[in-house]
Amino acid sequence: MAFYTYILASRRNGTLYTGSTDGLIARVSQHKAKTLDGFTAQYGVDQLVWFEVHETRDGAFRRERQIKKWKRRWKVQMIEEHNPDWRDLYDEVRLGNLRDASDWVPACAGMSGREE
Repeated sequence: MAFYTYILASRRNGTLYTGSTDGLIARVSQHKAKTLDGFTAQYGVDQLVWFEVHETRDGAFRRERQIKKWKRRWKVQMIEEHNPDWRDLYDEVRLGNLRDASDWVPACAGMSGREE
């Protein structure tokens, strides 16, 4: 099982939020849907701009705490080193190698169930 430390932003150089989770896709989806009351919902912080993978929950949590102590400019520098355009990485993580949801074709597409 993988664990993640992540940073969300409201926009490029906007409000930042750092968190950790064992389900990155589900957690970011909750932020996007604003199903979690609190800071991210209040300030519209829902774009995944940076994340890293850890082998343990404790490792991800310790990294989250470390980053939360950083100066803002250090966080921005780290984001820009890995994601200079501040792209929302959510779809890339969610869809894997697919560019976007329009590239996805269900496994049964085009199958009528009869032999031809």
